[in-house]
Amino acid sequence: MGHIRIACDVGAPVEVAFAYAQARRHVPGWMYGVAALEPAGEPDHGLGAAYTAKILLFGIIRTKVTCEITEFRQNAVIGYTLRGRVYGTVTLRFDPLGYERSVLTSEADYPPPRGVLGRLCHGLVDAAAKSALRRTESRLRREIEAFHGTDLVGRIA
Repeated sequence: MGHIRIACDVGAPVEVAFAYAQARRHVPGWMYGVAALEPAGEPDHGLGAAYTAKILLFGIIRTKVTCEITEFRQNAVIGYTLRGRVYGTVTLRFDPLGYERSVLTSEADYPPPRGVLGRLCHGLVDAAAKSALRRTESRLRREIEAFHGTDLVGRIA
């Protein structure tokens, strides 16, 4: 099982960061590779919410996956489970860091590639997953700070 963890400081309080990250309409703007996210039933937010995500892999391969929120604690954790051609979990943790700041910890868990070709490409898959999570974290941090109207040190943007 592959596991990646990245943490960063965000120039916004936990409540603002969480509110932005949980809003479905914002997800394609920050989650790397996600072109669209549509509700796939009720509920449409919170624990148990399911979505159909249109994914663009490596900039050329289009596919659809089921995305479900499998972990949810208000102002603390959002966990997405992806099922389909792309599968694994992405978990976002929000912790207070002080006045108008918080820590965003992004984690991804994914199964190792299968088969002979999969084993040969294991390093490539790990590198791609790390790059995707790093881009996701970076985009989400910038989007949250723009949404809140400050940069990392709390200045009005």
